Amino acid sequence: MSFNQTVLICDQVDPALSSILQKNGLQVTYEPQITPDELAKKIGSYDIVIVRSRTTITKELIERATKCKIIARVGVGLDNVDAEFAKTKNIRVINAVEGAMNAVAELVIGLMLALAREIPRADRELRDGKWIKKELMGTELAGKYLGIVGLGNIGKRLGRLARALNMNIIGYDVIPIDPEFSKEVGLIKADLDTLLQSSDYVSLHVPLLDSTKNLINARRMTQMKKTAKIINTSRGGTIDEEALYEALKSGNLGGAALDVFEKEPAIGNRLASLPNFICTPHIGAQTKEAQSLAANVIAEKIIQILRGVL
Repeated sequence: MSFNQTVLICDQVDPALSSILQKNGLQVTYEPQITPDELAKKIGSYDIVIVRSRTTITKELIERATKCKIIARVGVGLDNVDAEFAKTKNIRVINAVEGAMNAVAELVIGLMLALAREIPRADRELRDGKWIKKELMGTELAGKYLGIVGLGNIGKRLGRLARALNMNIIGYDVIPIDPEFSKEVGLIKADLDTLLQSSDYVSLHVPLLDSTKNLINARRMTQMKKTAKIINTSRGGTIDEEALYEALKSGNLGGAALDVFEKEPAIGNRLASLPNFICTPHIGAQTKEAQSLAANVIAEKIIQILRGVL
C-alpha cells in the first residue's frame, strides 16, 4: 500500500525515517534547521509534521496546521508539543518512548558509577598533574538500594540492569506496577516517602506535570540519607534545583547527577560549581542506536496509523 501524504521533518533525525516513509509513498520534506517563522508559513501544507527536541509545536502552529493529521516526536516525552490542543483538532500525537529505553537506562548506570567512584574528579585531577589515589575511596553499587520513581519502559529497563549489578530495587509509581517485572527483579514496592528514606540511589523517570513539578523538593530531600545520591534523566523541573543546591552544599545529600534541567541549555547553572555534582547536557537518548530505533518506531507508527491499524 502506498500513501499520498506530505511530511515535514523539522529537526535532525536518523536518515532511516525519511527512507522508510519514502519507500511507502510519502512525500518527505527534510528541513532540520527550519525557523519558527518559516514553520508557521509552511505547516499548513503538510499532512504529517515530525520533530525531535529543537522545534516546539505550539497552539499557534497547530492552528495553522489545517491539513495536519499526525504530529510525531522522535523522542520520549511530548514537552515540546501542545498535545492537548492538537487532540481538539483531531490530530494524532505520537512519540517513540521505546527508542530511548536502553540508552537512558545505561546512562543512569554510568552516572551512578561516576558518583560512586568519583570518576569525573579522578580524571580532572590527574589531568591537572595530581595523583589523588588515597582520596578516592569509592563505594560499590552491589548491595545498595536503588529507588526508581516511575516504572514505565525506562524505569523497568533500569531495574533489570541494576539487578544484574546485584542492587536491590525499590519502586514507586502512581499507576499499577507490572507484577511480572516485580517478580523478575524482586521489587520492593513502596510509597514515595519510604522509597526516599530507604534508598542509597534515587533515579527519576516521570514526565513533567503539575503533579510532578518539584516532586523532589526541600522537604523530601531531608528524608533521604545524607549519603544518598539522586539522578535525574527524565525531565528538568521534577527536582527543585535550588533545594538540591543547598542540600549538596551543606552535606545533607551525598551527591547528584542531572542530565536534564529546569532551564536548558543549563549554561551557568550554579549546581555545576559543586564537587559532589555531575552534569551532562541532556544526552539520555543521544546514542546512534537509540536515534535509529526511534526513527524506525516513528516511521512504523505513522504507517500503521495511515493503514488504520493503530
